[in-house]
Amino acid sequence: MSNQIPERLINYKVYKDGVTPLGVATVELPDIESMTDTVTGAGIAGEIDSPTLGHFSSMGLTLNWRTLTGDGTSLAAPQSHHLEFRGSIQVNDAGNGVLKTMPVRVVTKCTPKRIGLGSLEAAAAMDSSNEFEVTYMKVFVGGVERLEIDKYNFVFKVNGVDHLAPVRKDLGM
Repeated sequence: MSNQIPERLINYKVYKDGVTPLGVATVELPDIESMTDTVTGAGIAGEIDSPTLGHFSSMGLTLNWRTLTGDGTSLAAPQSHHLEFRGSIQVNDAGNGVLKTMPVRVVTKCTPKRIGLGSLEAAAAMDSSNEFEVTYMKVFVGGVERLEIDKYNFVFKVNGVDHLAPVRKDLGM
């Protein structure tokens, strides 16, 4: 079996509603940080910052644009936006020295929090931006679903295992 070494993101595109390509943007994907509470007491030697199963802090997503665009300003509409990011990762098959590709896709539903119009300077990028709150995210690597977080519908899947299924059952959902 050959040794597959993921090396870099070759390139990616940004889509609205999964079909409409948006302009040239860099993307800052959300950090996934569990909500925690400190546990201390009898039988515990100190404190434990214990994560709450399937509950996450605010998940922010930022699109940084070179210039102000109609696409960027339309994303300021106060509604949920379906944004999708599709990329191609370069993989080095070290066993036979061949470079291959592997798809990566991140699907989000997000609500606008801020639009930065950027700056005006002759012969320079404007650096406008959009910031969003992510309520839903699904991540595919190599065509396989690896992660899904759906805050409104109480879903938290890692590699196909829904860790909130027993909680939904306990709650009668």
